[in-house]
Amino acid sequence: MPPKLSQERLKSARLALLAIFFIQGIVAITTLPRIPELIKQINVDFFGWGTIIGLSGVGSFLALVSTNKLVVRFGNTPVMKASTVLVVLVIAAQGFVTNAVLFFFVLFAQSFIYSMFNIALNGQAVKLQKRLGKVMLGSLHGAWSIGAAVSAALSGWLATVLPLWIHLIIVPSACLLAFMYATRFLLSNEEEGHSREAKVEKGVSWAKTPSYLWLLSIGLFAGMWPELVMMDWSAVFSDDVLGLDPSRGAIPYTVFVTAMIIGRFGSSWVTKRMHFSAMSAWGGIVGSVFMAAGVVFATVFAHSDVNLALTLQVICYAVAGLGMASMVPSFYSAAGDTRGLSTAQALSRMSFANAVLVMIAKAVMGGLAKNVGLVNAMIFPLVSFFVAGLISAYVAKHSKRIKAEQLEAYPATGPIAGIPE
Repeated sequence: MPPKLSQERLKSARLALLAIFFIQGIVAITTLPRIPELIKQINVDFFGWGTIIGLSGVGSFLALVSTNKLVVRFGNTPVMKASTVLVVLVIAAQGFVTNAVLFFFVLFAQSFIYSMFNIALNGQAVKLQKRLGKVMLGSLHGAWSIGAAVSAALSGWLATVLPLWIHLIIVPSACLLAFMYATRFLLSNEEEGHSREAKVEKGVSWAKTPSYLWLLSIGLFAGMWPELVMMDWSAVFSDDVLGLDPSRGAIPYTVFVTAMIIGRFGSSWVTKRMHFSAMSAWGGIVGSVFMAAGVVFATVFAHSDVNLALTLQVICYAVAGLGMASMVPSFYSAAGDTRGLSTAQALSRMSFANAVLVMIAKAVMGGLAKNVGLVNAMIFPLVSFFVAGLISAYVAKHSKRIKAEQLEAYPATGPIAGIPE
């Protein structure tokens, strides 16, 4: 058993994770407002861009094959530290690459490293959540969203005052320094119970992976895909459909992420009243409708009144962001309770499946954007968003059934009332 930790120690570890999720959000969105510049820099069309960002995802699931072994051997924090240093280097390299093939390999390396980092980070987050005994993944991913919103706004402004290559050096480098400081307060391998898990973990073949985990994998992809589309294509949408400059073009995504922040930090309050996956179910169904409305309004009013188009889109995206808030953290949280697999195994396999689906989806999205137009291509993430809501509804019912079975097998005990003679 891992050693008992004081509330002060658990609090410091939680704050460190909040800081790291925040920093990761900044790094992940650094290039977003400058994607149109990167497309021009490597001289490709929408299909070429979609193919590059899609196929580069092969790096993600290749990393997932080995990440579990690395985590078991070295622990979550050492894997995170090494990954962060490497990812800063590959982001900085993007400002200098003008060849599309070379750019693909840079993104390939970035996907590989991000994958390692995310498994280790979410692995520690799930373990800490269990130690705390309450849902905290929502607030952690909320911290990521804050970082993403700050980064989108900051990068949109920096795009007007700094050359691309300088921007992609100074922001990730500053984040690296902050990250290294925060890792000092994370749970150590001993506090995680790492050595015990490494000894007792059993090899489970992929063929025997519980089917429920594959359903969670599909749900994770369906819930994550609209958010990834916003990251990859919102700036392009603003440029191509609305004709906005990089600074104003970052507004829709900034609002979307800000709404996710509110939703994720509010998830602890909501989950006291309903299951985490039930929250995702409502979010997926309602959020997909409003996200669709945002695309339609922006397209309809783009030529007659661009300010009105932007305003209506932003309002709808705010609601969609609230709906998106619980998607990713709820599926990660559900995976942590998969029977027969360790936390690292469950997260690695779910992330592997998700990486494969994301890789294919990004290439498909690029092809759709070129052949049927970006507006029509947005139907893909909208349908995905709705499907994620339906899967979340099933997960919520499944979790209630499992809990009921556990209560039946191990009923609560209490004082037995006696009748006085």
